[in-house]
Formats: sequence, C-alpha cells, structure tokens
Amino acid sequence: MRSNPHTQHVDDLGTVRNLGILAHVDAGKTTVTERILYRTGATYKRGEVHDGTTVTDFDSQERDRGITIFAAAVSCAWDGHRINLIDTPGHVDFADEVERSLRVLDGAVAVFDAVAGVEPQSESVWRQADRHGVPRIAFVNKLDRAGADLDTAVASIRERLHPAPLVVQLPIGTEDGFTGVVDLLRMRALVWADGGDGDGFAEGPVPEAVLPQAQHRRRLLVEAVAELHPGALEEFCATGTVEAPTLAAALRDLTRTGEGVVVLCGSAYRNRGIEPLLEAVVAYLPSPLDVPPVRGAGGAGGAGGSGADDAVQERTADPAAPFAALVFKVNSTSTGRLTFLRVYSGTIDKGAAVLDVGARRTERISRILRVQADRHAEVDRAVAGDIVAVIGPKAARAGATLCAPAAPLLLEPPSVAVPVVSVAVEARRRTETERLVSALARLVEEDPSLAVRTDSETGQTVLSGMGELHLEVAVEKVRRDHGLEVNVGRPKVAYRETVLRGVSGLVHRHVKQDGGAGQFAHVVLDVAPLTAPAGQEQESGSAQGFVFRSTVVGGRVPQEYVRAVEAGCRDALADGPLGGHPVTGLLVTLTDGATHPKDSSELAFRTAGRQGLREALRACVLALLEPVVEVTVAVPEDAVGGVLGDLAARRGRVSGSTARGGTATVTATVPLAELFGYATRLRSRTQGRGTFTARPTGYAPAPADAGTAAR
Repeated sequence: MRSNPHTQHVDDLGTVRNLGILAHVDAGKTTVTERILYRTGATYKRGEVHDGTTVTDFDSQERDRGITIFAAAVSCAWDGHRINLIDTPGHVDFADEVERSLRVLDGAVAVFDAVAGVEPQSESVWRQADRHGVPRIAFVNKLDRAGADLDTAVASIRERLHPAPLVVQLPIGTEDGFTGVVDLLRMRALVWADGGDGDGFAEGPVPEAVLPQAQHRRRLLVEAVAELHPGALEEFCATGTVEAPTLAAALRDLTRTGEGVVVLCGSAYRNRGIEPLLEAVVAYLPSPLDVPPVRGAGGAGGAGGSGADDAVQERTADPAAPFAALVFKVNSTSTGRLTFLRVYSGTIDKGAAVLDVGARRTERISRILRVQADRHAEVDRAVAGDIVAVIGPKAARAGATLCAPAAPLLLEPPSVAVPVVSVAVEARRRTETERLVSALARLVEEDPSLAVRTDSETGQTVLSGMGELHLEVAVEKVRRDHGLEVNVGRPKVAYRETVLRGVSGLVHRHVKQDGGAGQFAHVVLDVAPLTAPAGQEQESGSAQGFVFRSTVVGGRVPQEYVRAVEAGCRDALADGPLGGHPVTGLLVTLTDGATHPKDSSELAFRTAGRQGLREALRACVLALLEPVVEVTVAVPEDAVGGVLGDLAARRGRVSGSTARGGTATVTATVPLAELFGYATRLRSRTQGRGTFTARPTGYAPAPADAGTAAR
C-alpha cells in the first residue's frame, strides 16, 4: 500500500494539498508527521522524537529539548496527490512560527491528545487558523493510552472550539487494546496488525461486537451532516439515509466552508490511523484551486506608484498568470540563505529575475529547492500552489512579496506579534562584540518575532521575544551556530529623577583665569517642579519634561548668554544626583546674572548653567521615578483571582475588569521592572490560556528602596 513519491507525477493543481500539522506541545504532532512521511514512502525508517531521529525536528535544540521549535516543511505523495506539509511548533512561545505558516497554508490537521482533549495551545492555534480561514480536519491521537476516550475528546472540541465535530470513525478496542477503527461512511473495519510495524491494515466487515454501536454512530453522523448540508438533507428526507458518496461530498463542503470539522482517530506512535488520515486529507481539504484568489495591491502600488494602478487585484492559482509569491520564512544554512516561498500564481524558473515589491529591489533566483526539512532536492521550476525554498534573494524578509517585475503585486504579509519579554545580552569577550551584533541581526532576520535594540540610556543590547523559552532558544542558537560566549541578564530599567521641592535664588559664579582671556559668568537660578505631572512626559530623553525661562531685566544677561545658560541646564539634566538618572519634570528660571566686559562668553555661561543647576539639584528634594505600563490581561474567568493577586504582588493598580464569553479582561498599571518573568508566571497560573499586552504609559514614583537598586 505504500506509495513512492519518486514514481508519481503530479501535474494537476487539483491534486496538490498544502497543509500544516497543528497541536498543543506533546500531543503527538511530530510523530504524526513522521508516520505520514513513512507511509507515503518519503522516508524508509520511522523517526522517533524520544530518539532524536525525526525528519522535521532536525535542529540540535529541538532534539535536545524534545519539542518542535522551528516550522519545518516537507513534501510527500499519496494516491496521485502531492502533499506539501509544514510541521509547526506547539509551544506558546513559538506561536509566531505558526502564524507565518498558517498564512501560506490551504488546510490543516489539528492533532488532539485522546486523554487531554483540547489543551491550551490547541485552542490558541485553532483560533489562529480561524483568523486565516484555514479549513481543518481533526485527528484524535494516542487512543492507545490509559484513560483515552474519543467521546470526551470530541466533547472538548465541541465545548471549547465551537465547531460541529463530525466523527467519521469508531475505535475498535480501548486503551492498550486499540487495534483499529470502523469507517462509518463505508461501514468497513480497518484493523492494524498487533506488531504495529506500519506495513498496512486489513480491511473487512465490521465486527459483530461493535456493529450496533457503529450503526448508531453512523446514524448520528448522517443526522448531523443533514442538519448542515442541503444536499445531504434532501437525500436523507427522500430515503431516510445518506449514501457514502453523498456523505463524502457533504463532508468536503462542510470542511472547506468551516461549518463542520471531520474527526478521525488513531495512534500515530503505533502506526494506526495514518492511512485513513491521508485519505481524509486528499478527500476533504482544499487544493490551491479550491481556495479564493489571493488579493493584493496591484500595479506600482508596492513600488512607490499611486493612483488607479494601486487598486486591489486578485490572482488565481494559474501557472500561466504573472508570478506572485509570499516569503514566509528565511533560514541561513550551509547551503546558503534559504528563502521559503508559497507560490500563489504564475511560474518561476531557475535563473529568473523577480521583484521584491516592498524593498523595491530586483533579485535573481539562482536555485529552486523542494524542501525535505533539512534536506533539499533541486528542481528547475515552481508553479502556482507550490511551497519551495529558493536561493538567490539577498534581502527578502519574511512577509515580503516576490513577483514578476512587469506585474507588481503587494500581498498582505503575516502579522508579527509584539515581543513581551526582554533580556540584556553582551559578548563575554569585548573583542567579539561586533560578531554578536551580526549574529543577533541574523536572528531577527530569520525570526521577525525577535527584536534587538540598544538602550540609549543604559547602553545595553536588549533582545526581546515572545517568552523566556523563546529567548533562551535564541541565545543558545547564537552560542551554538556562531561559537560565541554570551552573558545574559535582565535589562536595567530606565529610571528618572524629578523635583518634589525646589530652591530659590541659588547663586553660582563661574570664574576661570589661567592666562589670556578668562571665563566669567554669574547666574541666579530658581528651580521648581513643573505644574503638569512629570510622569506624563516620557520616553525620549532628558530634554522632555523641562521648561526654562528668563526673568532677567535691564539687559544684565544678553540674550545669547541666556540661550547658553539654557543649553548648560539641559546638559545637567543627563545625570541627576540620586543615581545618575536623567532628570525630568522641573522648571528652571534665570532670575538674575552678571557679565564681564572681556571674560564673559557663551561657553562660560553654558558652563555656569550646567554647574549651577547641578548645585541647585543637590539642594532640592528629589524623587525617583520608574517606568510603568498599562497591562491588559485576558484569562479564563476561573483564573481571575490568582491573576489579581499576582498583579497586586507586582505593585500593580487594577483600573478595570470586564467579562465576556467565559473570558475576563483585567486592565492594570504595573511598574515595568515588575513585569520581567510575568509571561511565564501568567501561563503557569492559567495553564497557558492567559495572554497579556503591555503599553508604556509614562513614569510614576518608585518605592524608597528602588533608589538603591537603581544606582
């Protein structure tokens, strides 16, 4: 029964399936992928996650940790159909990999644990697929485990994901005695050998022991489909049943419209249920011809044009149409820089020139590769519907559109999540700083959900990502791939200092005489808090939250010297007396001064302004300010109490709370310094179902002990 992809010729777009495998971590997603590759003949040895021998988890970190970290593309063939498959990560920290993959997929298989049912990340990836309108079928895995129950898993799908689950199989045997399934459409039993060697199944009549239950389950399936599909309803009303061909056609329609989800079952580890799953992929999931045409900004819109040519255009999956493809992944390997594409229309040949519309840059395709995880087979061309990797583009990033230069089209890129966790990184040896900068730039190029910046105040290089595991993996990748020793720590919070009580009439005289022309400047300064709340200024630097004015009369200080005093005061704001932090929220008034006919100059008055304000600040009563953010937390209603307690422990002030559809949304203002580690803590408290976003809102007074820590 095994099909060999090298003996199959797939020319019709209707026989192509672009699908992803989606699941919570440890639901068996990678094992399902491995068994698909084995059963289709793409591999000749079954890979195992626990042995580190899987095809798609080829990265050393994936094998060490036993989880999928990077989305991996593979290609195989079954029953005359080519299947382009992407194995996606299941951990919440790598949800952005799933997002980019879903953007280019036509369908998906959602894998569920038969014991746990719908798990938190199962729910998250399901919602992601909803947003992209990706049709799905469900595979309830691990039916051989103790406590496995198909009905319970299906109930959790119905209750938490809210589709209409259409169960097309009945398990034969339970737990360790699970040996096969009943195909409820054709009422045939599929039984796998006890050895579980994956060499196929035996098909026969439904065993007498399960026949009544199978007949009942088929009746339930027919009624559920008839409620949703007019064609099935018509046949059901006329004959009292629905025959297998009509049922299959109705299931295909309901899957592609999203009104229902076909549910299959099995045990991937024991090689049971994979062949029917492949048949369901071919029968129910759409081909590139079945999905709506891709839409984008046409004409010169992406390349700087304007006008009518920028109107939205559609491109169908036609190999003869102008070429258009979306980059969804970039990876640097020993083979070169791989740019992964989904070709939406047209044909691309090796050596062709393409336009990167967003960058307004022409690139040349030097090689086209059919990807098999970390192995590649070179091909001469790719056509609409293909998912391939190309070598040649030097600057294309994930989300870029590559198209025919004569027919520009800008496609909507995948959304990129905003990083929520940050760490400071530095090279252990100063001589390797430039290499670290280069390595981090490559990381961000490969993973757009990472961000790197240099803190303008602390000078730290700050790496931001979706979670602590995400950052841990990124730092380890720098160490392994680039041979760099990296120190990792928490970023320093950018504190501020502000005036609570000022001083009046502070006199500062700057006199310097060391031969030749000297320096003389005499200033009298008043310092007071700004009447507007200092915490409302923010983010960009010491110059904000500062007002300078002059009340000098009679020309005692010329105007050009007044401007020099203001410049000197601004210089003094860079480091305050409490801990060397920028000073903000103060009003400085120049009330009097004096000049010297020969020794006064702009330099002298600038120096007097700087030194005078520093002296005045030492005489003021100051307070330390810390950055605060507005946090919006979405959690299940049953987890609200723990979340509120945790926010209070982090010195958060709750400003609002709402509940809708079983989800509570809490808004609070929290010091940024208390937010480190919050993503992991929130997921722990809510079993991974809680999410949060943070928005900087300004500064607020810090507690007394923060001043010591901030020095």
